[in-house]
Amino acid sequence: MKYLVALALLAIGAATPSVAAGPDSKSEKDVAAVMETWRQAMLKGDAAALDKVYHQDLSYEHSSGKTETKSESIQNATRPGNVAKGIDLHDVTTHVYGNTAIVKCKANYTNGAGTTTHLDMLMVWLKSPQGWQLVARQSTKIP
Repeated sequence: MKYLVALALLAIGAATPSVAAGPDSKSEKDVAAVMETWRQAMLKGDAAALDKVYHQDLSYEHSSGKTETKSESIQNATRPGNVAKGIDLHDVTTHVYGNTAIVKCKANYTNGAGTTTHLDMLMVWLKSPQGWQLVARQSTKIP
């Protein structure tokens, strides 16, 4: 968790107003598109698509406090019985600072067993030569 907060603060602190993208910028639209790619990959259990959108240094923290690496996250998200049945994202805000995007949203996440959890999520995306990739994700259960 400290890593995620430090990474987000570093990204925000490094940006200047001239670097930050404006509302509805091309970068924000690109991040929205890759988030939809991530959502679809999670719903389909598509390991190859997750491999493309996940950065090699991914830190993926669940609302339980469990943190996974890229390979652990892909393995768990695509395991039969674990594939998400629903991911509804809402109240999404995206701020782009150069090659870093901070996305804050709420989610209704339905797991493979059919249990829906309401989450508050923070995602950090980095633009690399491979495109926008998720480098950090942290979620908290909303009571």
